[in-house]
Amino acid sequence: MRFNGLRVVIYPSDHRPAHVHVVGPGREAVFILNAPDGPVSLSESIGFRLADIHRIETELNRNLDVLQAAWEQIHGND
Repeated sequence: MRFNGLRVVIYPSDHRPAHVHVVGPGREAVFILNAPDGPVSLSESIGFRLADIHRIETELNRNLDVLQAAWEQIHGND
């Protein structure tokens, strides 16, 4: 998934809980999905401003079902 010049990544060798990495030039943040009900929560961030974080959270929450389905496809749902 991409939005506003950022990539949302789920790494196949990653750990639980279900989460995504949001990556941009010189920036990265990790958000826990808290699915199925959400909302996402910030785990860590490097280089993003608070306003960026809020916009990212909004976009991730809009796509929570898609992101959770992608996580389950890669890692299973147990």
